Amino acid sequence: MPKPRQPDPEVHESDYRVPAAIGTVAWTIALVVLLVMGDGLPSSEKWWIGVCVTGIALGVFGFLYIPYLFRKRDEAADRAVGRSTEEAPREPGTP
Repeated sequence: MPKPRQPDPEVHESDYRVPAAIGTVAWTIALVVLLVMGDGLPSSEKWWIGVCVTGIALGVFGFLYIPYLFRKRDEAADRAVGRSTEEAPREPGTP
């Protein structure tokens, strides 16, 4: 007989901007290293510069988008809570 399933752990919310910032900084450091190498970087490996620039751009976008995402998620949750209280059955004689 299988063991009963344990309850799911509580969701741990954290500030997701920290990993986005760390990743952006890491791509920036990689770009600086590649640019400092200059002519020492083989021409077949110069595509890494574009990868670093793309990583930086996506990291900045994510860093700026995360607060907007959380704000919209909170607004949607507030609307859902508001609807559930409005849809609750009312007692007879209450407006």
